[in-house]
Amino acid sequence: MTTLVLAATGKTGRRVTSLLGPIARGVSRRSAIPFDWNDPNTWAAAVEGADAAYVVPPIESLDYSAVPEFVDLAKRSGVRNFVLLSARGMDLTMPHEAAVSGSGVDWTILRPAWFAQNFSEDMMLPAVLAGEVALPTGDGRHAFIDVDDIAEVAVAALTGAGSHAGQVYELTGPEAITFGEAVALIAAASGREIKYVDVPPESFRAELVGHGMNPEYADLLTTLLTAIRNGQDAEVADGVQRALGRTPRTFTTYAQTTATTPAWS
Repeated sequence: MTTLVLAATGKTGRRVTSLLGPIARGVSRRSAIPFDWNDPNTWAAAVEGADAAYVVPPIESLDYSAVPEFVDLAKRSGVRNFVLLSARGMDLTMPHEAAVSGSGVDWTILRPAWFAQNFSEDMMLPAVLAGEVALPTGDGRHAFIDVDDIAEVAVAALTGAGSHAGQVYELTGPEAITFGEAVALIAAASGREIKYVDVPPESFRAELVGHGMNPEYADLLTTLLTAIRNGQDAEVADGVQRALGRTPRTFTTYAQTTATTPAWS
């Protein structure tokens, strides 16, 4: 059995590859067998001989048009189980979700909340280390998901012999907290002086674009964070419980565990 893992150097892909062990074929742009969403010529070698695939779409480009073509190729190559990393707020009409749910083989869709590890693995890590996390979330609450939970759900779906087929798992942590509370928990666990600063959404977007971010992706991030600000993304979901039969990790556990690593040193 061989399981293809896309974005194998990313937050979830790295963990999924590790958990799968020898059956994993982790690919990325720079892997021994390269995979690049922008180069369809790399796809065939990546999927050859694979029975299952963990599909991480090119989220930053916001262009999911390549996913249906990839799913079709993978299916013709023998893949019989797709596990798709999607996101909250998506639905089965989106091209990437429609591609796997309409593939005619086993599929599972994961829709995670904001990753807790965004505070310790790129994205917001520089701000944490600088001592000031400035975001447009106000007092809005969000149930951050630990990426280790996402990986465990993905592996269960990839290896579960159809027991997760046809499931859409909304993945969140067990409680919704504010970004300010999250920063305070990180400060307490790490012993660092870190503060949360609320900023207007338009200022946040301008800062992102000013630092070179694709304006379209800056719009997406600003929209998502503003939704949290407005209380539109505070729901706690039961996906981890349904998939794994246990409660998800808390943000406090994430912060305390991460504080024992060099991430915030």
